Amino acid sequence: MPQPSAIDRDTIALDVEDRLHAHQHKGLLRFITCGSVDDGKSTLIGRLLYESKTLFDDQITAVMADSKRWGTQGEALDFALLVDGLAAEREQGITIDVAYRFFTTDRRKFIVADTPGHEQYTRNMVTAASTADAAVILIDARKGVLTQTRRHSYLASLIGIRRVVLAINKMDLVDYSEQVFRAVETQYRRFADQLGLSDVIAIPLSALEGDNVVEASEHTRWYHGPTLMGCLETLPLAQEQRLRQPFRLPVQWVNRPNQEFRGFAGTIAGGSIRSGEPIRVLPSGRTSRIGRIVSHDGDLDYAVAGQSITLTLDEEVDISRGDMIAGIGDPPEVADQFEVTLVWMHDDPMMPGRDYLLKIATNTIGASFTGIKYQVNVNTLERLAAKRLDLNAIGICNLAVDRSIAFDPYANNADTGGFIVIDRLSNNTVGAGLIHFALRRSHNIHVHHLDVDKAARSAAKKQKACVLWFTGYSASGKSTIANLVEKELHAAGRHTYILDGDNVRHGLNKDLGFTEADRVENIRRVAEVAKLMADAGLITLVSFISPFRSERRMARNLLKPDEFVEIFVDVSLEVAEQRDPKGLYRKVRSGELRNFTGIDSPYETPEAPDIHIDTETASAIEAADAIVRHLTEHGIIKSPLLDSIDEDLTQ
Repeated sequence: MPQPSAIDRDTIALDVEDRLHAHQHKGLLRFITCGSVDDGKSTLIGRLLYESKTLFDDQITAVMADSKRWGTQGEALDFALLVDGLAAEREQGITIDVAYRFFTTDRRKFIVADTPGHEQYTRNMVTAASTADAAVILIDARKGVLTQTRRHSYLASLIGIRRVVLAINKMDLVDYSEQVFRAVETQYRRFADQLGLSDVIAIPLSALEGDNVVEASEHTRWYHGPTLMGCLETLPLAQEQRLRQPFRLPVQWVNRPNQEFRGFAGTIAGGSIRSGEPIRVLPSGRTSRIGRIVSHDGDLDYAVAGQSITLTLDEEVDISRGDMIAGIGDPPEVADQFEVTLVWMHDDPMMPGRDYLLKIATNTIGASFTGIKYQVNVNTLERLAAKRLDLNAIGICNLAVDRSIAFDPYANNADTGGFIVIDRLSNNTVGAGLIHFALRRSHNIHVHHLDVDKAARSAAKKQKACVLWFTGYSASGKSTIANLVEKELHAAGRHTYILDGDNVRHGLNKDLGFTEADRVENIRRVAEVAKLMADAGLITLVSFISPFRSERRMARNLLKPDEFVEIFVDVSLEVAEQRDPKGLYRKVRSGELRNFTGIDSPYETPEAPDIHIDTETASAIEAADAIVRHLTEHGIIKSPLLDSIDEDLTQ
C-alpha cells in the first residue's frame, strides 16, 4: 500500500483531532435497561455495543478514506461472541449487581446500566435509576406486560424517570405482527398512565436479528417511528433540565478566612449564576451578592449546573458546610420534618424511632423515621400497613432531622431532594430516599426560648443534671441497684427520679408490646422523658433492659457527653435464669412468653460502658457504692465534705 504524503498525514491528523475534540464534547445519556428474565436484555445490550463499535469504526475509516490513501478497516467485534459473554455473566450470577457499560456513536456518548430483574434486587435497580435520564423497558412480544414489567416501571417513576422507551422485543417470533405490537403497547400505556408516565415511545424490534435497533426494519413497514439507537440519540439530557432549574450550590467546603480570600466551594446542583447576582444563604436566610466565580481555569463570568466552583461574596456572611447558596428569587424550602419515600437496602430492618445519619447534598445530620404511613407492594401498587421496613421494601414515611435544612422536593431537584441513610455504628449505607414535601408541623412548631434553663435548675438543686442509664438482662439486678443508688443520693440531699421499665409500661408505654419495633419505640419514649427530666435539673435513673446499642446510643445523643452515664449491669444468662425473681424465664421456657431478651430476642452487649458492674461477683450494695463513687470522682455530685465547704464559703 502506498504511504501518505506529509501533507496527507497533516490533513489526516487534523481530521482525527477534530473528531476526537468533537467526541470529547458529545452529550452523555445515562439510561437503564430492565425486563423480565429471557426478555432478551443481554442480547439487546450486546447488539447496541456491537453496532455502536461498528459505527465508530466506520467514522474513523471514513476519515482515512477521505485522504484516498488509507482504506483498511479494523476487525469487527463478533456479535455472537459478545452476546455469549453477556449471557454467561447472567448465568453465573454476575449481573445480580448493576453492570455499567459504555458506548458511543457519532452524535452522543452513552452509559447503560444493566439492572437485575428479580424483586430481591430492587435496591440495585433503584441505585442505577437514580442517575439515569431514561429507561429502556423490554417486553417479550409473546408475553405482554408481566409483574416484573410493572415493578420496573413503578421504580423508574418513583426515582423520577419520566422518559420510557418501550422495547417490544422478539417481534420475529410473532411474525412482526402489528396487531400484537399494538395490543402490548395499549396494555402498557394503560398501566403507565397510573404512574404518571406519559412520555413513552414504543418500538417494535428484534434484538437478535437487529430489526429497528440501528436500522429501520423491512419487516415492520407499518411502523414509522424511530429506531432504538435513533431514539436514544435524540432523548433530552438531564443536563438540559438541570440548566432550567433555580440556582443551587450546596456548600461543600469553606476556606479559612484570611485577608485576601474567603470562598465557598461546591458543585452547582441546578441552574446558573453570574458575577454580581444577588443570592440567599439557607437555612439562615442571609443575603449577599456574588463577588467572584473562581474555577480551576481561573475566574468566570458565569457558571452552570455540573461545574465545580468557588464563590466569593461582596458582604461577609456566616456560611458553613451543608448550607445552600441559592438564587434570590426562588430559594429552596427549609424544614426539619418531611414526608419521604424510603427504599430500605439492608438486612437489618428500618425501625421507626431508631437513630440514623442522613446525607443530603453536602449535609450529614442525625435523623429518625417517626412513622411509616404505608408500605408499597411494588408488584401490585397496593398500600400495606407496616411497623418496619425489611430489605428491598419501599415505604412512605415521616422523617425528622435534628436541625432545619434547605431542600427541594425530589421531583424538582434530585440532588437537593434525594438522600441516603447511614447506620451510625457500621457507617454502612442502609437506605435511600426522596423528599416529597415538608410536614406542616415543621413550619408550625417552633422552639420557645425559656429564661430558666437546665443550668439554672441544676444550680438551684446544687447538683449536675444527668441520666444514669442501667442496661442488662432481666434479673441482672438493674432495678435493685438503681433503687439503692437513689436512696443514697436522696439521703445526701440530691434530687432524683427513677424511670423503671416495668413501672413505665403500666402507664406511658402500656400500649407497646415486645416486638423489636415496640422495643425501639419503648426506649425512644423513655429517652425523651429522661431528657426532659435532665432539663429539669434532676439526676434521672433509667432502669431498662434496652437491648439494642442503636437505641442506647440514641438516648446518649439526646444529652451532652458528660450528662449520660451508661451502666452495664452484667450477669450471665444462666445466672439470670437461676435467679428469675418474676418467673419470666420459666414462662419463656414453657412457651407462655415470646420475644424475650436473651432467649428469642437479642441483647447487644455494651462495647464501652461508662460503668461495668458484674453482679455475679459484687453485691447490690457494693455496686451502688461503686456507682456513687464514680459520680463523685467525675464531678457529677460532690462529696459531703465539699458540700459543707461550699456552705461555709457562702455564709
